[in-house]
Amino acid sequence: MKPILLQGHERSITQIKYNREGDLLFTVAKDPIVNVWYSVNGERLGTYMGHTGAVWCVDADWDTKHVLTGSADNSCRLWDCETDNNEPYMKIPCNDSKITSAVWGPLGECIIAGHEGGELNQYSAKSGEVLVNVKEHSRQINDIQLSRDMTMFVTASKDNTAKLFDSTTLEHQKTFRTERPVNSAALSPNYDHVVLGGGQEAMDVTTTSTRIGKFEARFFHLAFEEEFGRVKGHFGPINSVAFHPDGKSYSSGGEDGYVRIHYFDPQYFEFEFEA
Repeated sequence: MKPILLQGHERSITQIKYNREGDLLFTVAKDPIVNVWYSVNGERLGTYMGHTGAVWCVDADWDTKHVLTGSADNSCRLWDCETDNNEPYMKIPCNDSKITSAVWGPLGECIIAGHEGGELNQYSAKSGEVLVNVKEHSRQINDIQLSRDMTMFVTASKDNTAKLFDSTTLEHQKTFRTERPVNSAALSPNYDHVVLGGGQEAMDVTTTSTRIGKFEARFFHLAFEEEFGRVKGHFGPINSVAFHPDGKSYSSGGEDGYVRIHYFDPQYFEFEFEA
C-alpha cells in the first residue's frame, strides 16, 4: 500500500476533506493557503489565497460550487469553487465555550458542534438556538465526521477516545479507546470500519520515537469496538483523516506538513472480522 505524497504546505496540516464525488481533495494547514488536489493522482489543481492566519477547517458543499474555510484571522470565508470570490453570509455567536469542530446535521436542518470542554451541541440552522446538549467526552472534541447516510457521526477527543453518536438524538452508541489523544476519526462508507488518527501533543513530539508516540492510523471495527489494523507513515501526529467516498482509499494529514493518499490493498476488501 504505497501512498501518494502531497506536499503543498509549509506548516502542519489542520484538516483534509473530500468533496461529495471524491474527485477533489481540499487541504488546509497552519499556513494561510488552501490547496485543492485531484485525488486520483495527487496533482494540484489550485490554491485559494486570502487568509492572513492559520486555516483550521475546510468543507465543500453538495455540488462543489462553494468551499468554506475558517481561519485564525477570525474570518470564515466562502469561496466560489470555479473562481476565487469569497463572502460569509451568516454568523452564530458562541460565548460559553470555544467551538472546536462543527458539521451540518441531517437534511441541513441543524448544526452539530463540539466544544473545548467536551460538550456536544445541536443548533437550529434557522434560529441558532440550542436543540440538544450532551457531554460524553471529558476533554476537548477535536473532530466530528458524519457517516455516508448522515444517521451517525464519530467524534475524536483529547480524552484518548473516539465515540459514535446518533446524529438526530446525540445518543452515545460506541467508544473506541486508545492510549493517546485522538485528533481525527472517519467512518468508512462501505464497511463497519472507523479510522483514527492522533498521537501525543505536538509540543512533546520531539522527545519521543515514532513507536512510543503512536503516530499510526488505527482501524477499528464499528460494532465490536476492536482494533484490527494500523498504517504507519507520518513523522509526527496525524491531525486529520478522511475516507474517500467510494471507500477504496483514505487520506491522512500530519504534523509533518504532508498529506498521504492510501489506496487499500485487495486483502482489505477480503478481510472478515472474527467475532
